[in-house]
Amino acid sequence: MGEYRHQPVLLEEAVEALRIKPDGFYLDGTFGRGGHSRAILARLAKQGRLFSLDRDPEAVAAGEKLADEDPRFLMSQGNYAELERYVLGWGIEEGLDGILLDIGVSSPQLDNPDRGFSFMGNGPLDMRMDPDAGVSAAEWLNEATEREMARVFWEYGEERLARRIARSIAMTRQQKRLETTEQLAQLIEGTVGRREQNKHPATRCFQAIRIHINNELAHLKEGLAAAIHWLRPGGRLVVISFHSLEDRLVKRTIREAVRPGVVRRNIPEHPAHKPSLKAVGKAIRPSEQELSANPRSRSAVMRIAEKLA
Repeated sequence: MGEYRHQPVLLEEAVEALRIKPDGFYLDGTFGRGGHSRAILARLAKQGRLFSLDRDPEAVAAGEKLADEDPRFLMSQGNYAELERYVLGWGIEEGLDGILLDIGVSSPQLDNPDRGFSFMGNGPLDMRMDPDAGVSAAEWLNEATEREMARVFWEYGEERLARRIARSIAMTRQQKRLETTEQLAQLIEGTVGRREQNKHPATRCFQAIRIHINNELAHLKEGLAAAIHWLRPGGRLVVISFHSLEDRLVKRTIREAVRPGVVRRNIPEHPAHKPSLKAVGKAIRPSEQELSANPRSRSAVMRIAEKLA
């Protein structure tokens, strides 16, 4: 397994937002390479605990090394969308004092051509967060209908030329299967040309395929609901997203928890429609200093909410 560095985004801001209690119980729902986890552990006392999840076996291996070094830390391979199963398995039914979700793909995944997340290096079209589960990008691209591909490119990538690209893929695969990131990137560029300065024409489609095959938006929705449920009163939910669709979902989920139900004028509020969260501050974005040091942080947005009693 090669070593690929990962620079955690909004590190200090995220840890500050969690408002860590030294003896509290916390979850890093997306371990990556542990940048956020190590910063959280640095603020925990001996009685504190940090639990972490990740779908990626390489991230889990890195987390298990940390778990061997620090008895306050527990690493599990899994999806934060299934948080309830893990909370019960860890025996912490009383809940968590803080949950951090750093959504999206990590630098080690992007930088390793064998994972197929990026067109910057040629590799197999995989893109799975867990390479041992589900359908790869190549399998999906070679089997999906033209209509389904166009929908995915438009819905998850906001690609204006989704239909044209889908048609080109459908025609190309009749002659030869799409197997590599270079093949797909060149096909898309040949179909739509270079339209935006400093942005490869395949960017939106690669992003859309990744979101689709990993079912990322559905998992985010489920994970947010589980996180809100399992937070203790006063506990903080901190979410860092890198895609407008993700951020919209996070923003909407927090807003609906802050103002549940539809309250109309002159109609009493239903007792079941009590707020479960309060929003904390406004969306936070990387500083100019961080953007300069880590250009990949440019699309990051962090939102914070606190569990009500």
